This record gives sequence, structure tokens and C-alpha cells, in this order.
Amino acid sequence: MNTYSAPAIYIQLKNRVTVPKGKGVTLRDIAYLITEPEWREPLYSILLLKPAQSDGNLILIDLLTVIPHIHELIPGADIQPIGEGRTIVQIEGLVEARKPSVALFVLVWLLLFFGSALTIMNFHADVSMQEVHVRIVEMLTGRRDDHPYVFQIAYSLGIGFGMVIFFNHLFKKKWNEEPTPLEVEMFLYQKNIDHYVVHEEYSKMNRSGNDPSGPKEDGT
Repeated sequence: MNTYSAPAIYIQLKNRVTVPKGKGVTLRDIAYLITEPEWREPLYSILLLKPAQSDGNLILIDLLTVIPHIHELIPGADIQPIGEGRTIVQIEGLVEARKPSVALFVLVWLLLFFGSALTIMNFHADVSMQEVHVRIVEMLTGRRDDHPYVFQIAYSLGIGFGMVIFFNHLFKKKWNEEPTPLEVEMFLYQKNIDHYVVHEEYSKMNRSGNDPSGPKEDGT
């Protein structure tokens, strides 16, 4: 007599995914699976939800809402979650992307350029950098020059070169595979945005009484 043995399913939800407008969200879109080969494709094809216009462009899918769909297909399956138990689904095309404004780009670029220049000049004025340059040139050459332009030009070029090395980026060229400080800040910014979205979505579930995993005060 053959006995049915439910397979073990190891599931890891992706942190954030993008799905085109009008497309249903399947398990393939939001998760990685390790299970027996004959079950892999049926599991990946499970339709989890069909986003509506009222859902907005960000939808939170919790693992506890995924498990019932898996059990409908494979009753008694041994589900082993790995990592965080939620995925943020962004609906692409729901919000029309605005065409970049060249005038706005130039304005922001000028503000950043002159703002940075004024910051550097104010710092130099605060620490009397002019007098420091004069003293350094006097120590090196033995004569005083109140306008050491050659030294100041070299110093200015050094600041620019140092910024390129620090940010590890020149136009599209990167010196190594390490992330630049700007990339790190953008990563942290996106991570904070994701935490906020998760917190807000769980708060909405709590208010409506539909939170499948219970209240989460810290949004984690």
C-alpha cells in the first residue's frame, strides 16, 4: 500500500519585486523555492493575488498569506521559511512616470555646484587657509609670497582628485567594485522606505482586522 508523503518546501521571499500593471502576482514573482522537482513548477504557478487599482502601487505580501495557497495545492506540505517573511510588490505602470525636466536638472546642478563651492570657501575662511598656504610656501621656498597661486592651483586640483577617489566614481567609470558613498546612502534610504511601507501596511491590516500575523508594533 502506497502512503502519500507530503514534500518539504523551503521558501525564501524576495525583499522587493516589480510586477507590470495588469499582471497577477504568482509565487514565482516573489519567492525562491527548494523542493522536489515535480512540485516546483506547480508551486511557482500559484496565483497569489490580482492587484486592483484601489490597492495602490505598493502591496505587502506576508508569508502567512502565502502558506494557505501552498496547502491548497499540497495538503500537509512541510513548509520551511528562510529569511524575512514578507515581500513588497511594486506595480509598474500604475503611476505614470513624468518626463525629466532639463531645466530642473540644470537648476539642481547649479544649486549643488555653487552650494558646494560656497561651503568649501567658507570652511577655508574659517580656518584661515590662505595664511596656511602662505606659511607652507614660505617654509618650502624660504621666501614669503602673499599670493602662492601655483600652490593653490595644485591644492584645488587635489581637492577634486580626492573627491573622485572618495566617491569612487567619475561619470560612468568606477575604480573598483566597492559601492560608492552615494550608493550606500541610496541603499539605506531605500531600506528605510521599505521599513516604512511595511509598518504602514501592517498598521492598515491591524485597523481592518485582517493582519494574518498579528500586531507588529515595530513594523518588523
